[in-house]
Amino acid sequence: MSIPTTRLGRTGLTVSRLALGTMTFGLQTEEAVSHRILDKAAEGGINFLDTADVYPLGGSLQTAGRTEQIIGNWLAVDSTRRRRFVIATKAVGKVGPQAWDQGASRKHLLDAIDASLARLQTDHVDLYQLHSDDAHTPLDETIEALDTIVKSGRARYVGVSNFLAYRLAKALGRAELLRLTKFVSVQPRYSLLFREIERELLPLAVEEGLGVIPYNPLAGGLLTGKHGKGTAPPDGTRFTLGTAAGRYQERYWNDRAFDTVAQLTEVAEQAGVPLATLSIAWVLANPAITAPLLGASSPDQLDATLAAASYQLAPDLKQKLDSLTLAYRRGDSAR
Repeated sequence: MSIPTTRLGRTGLTVSRLALGTMTFGLQTEEAVSHRILDKAAEGGINFLDTADVYPLGGSLQTAGRTEQIIGNWLAVDSTRRRRFVIATKAVGKVGPQAWDQGASRKHLLDAIDASLARLQTDHVDLYQLHSDDAHTPLDETIEALDTIVKSGRARYVGVSNFLAYRLAKALGRAELLRLTKFVSVQPRYSLLFREIERELLPLAVEEGLGVIPYNPLAGGLLTGKHGKGTAPPDGTRFTLGTAAGRYQERYWNDRAFDTVAQLTEVAEQAGVPLATLSIAWVLANPAITAPLLGASSPDQLDATLAAASYQLAPDLKQKLDSLTLAYRRGDSAR
């Protein structure tokens, strides 16, 4: 299978138009299964892998870093493998018992990048991202720390995740004023069931030439159509997974979302395509998007999402999907 490639924003870095999210590795999926998922993604044409130092999703301080270790072990199997993949990771979340083992301070970021590199068994990452906005640390301190990391060679580019548009705009402005390394990408939540970023964040990304790497493009699995209204969240999914269960149920496990998914399922059936494929293709159809993150807890779950790379979404079908999910753009969808 061949997946198209694109530039990450205005950088010269070329990445596959689909990326593999790895937050299931180490809790939902054991290491051997995680390696098979990585193998399948690579065979499918994905060369862009995303992780974070706090993963696996739903874990605790005791499990933080396990996902990076799993990826590092996979990369180490073949001495040429690291050169064939763009590796992105993130920091800011709490990874240790000390008060400074979290956030975007200079101390934590300089410690966190070294710890991530050790677990990933590499001397650099291609993209180092702030996992969230740390309002308690001055932006200048954070930007200066990231500039140090890039200039030391430990990261090639820097990006953000879960930033409000105004904070990202401010950070870009401060970096430009201080003549420091600027963010090149943003990683927001985005799907047919969460479209609020179309109002401010995506226009900012387009204007500033930022790459956009959306997570949750299948709304935690709800947009596979396999979950039903009126049922309890099934074991083994993100809706029952440790510390993440409540967050995912709050985001998506509600009657309104299920009603929308039922309508989308009908559209997918009429189009003769799996809902998962259609949902990823819809995200890819937005010109602001660089590469949505595909998640999986087993290799076969990648079949429908990898197929989105070659699926041609007809304009009338996209318009129908836009119309059915318009309320999720305005921000008045159920929480």
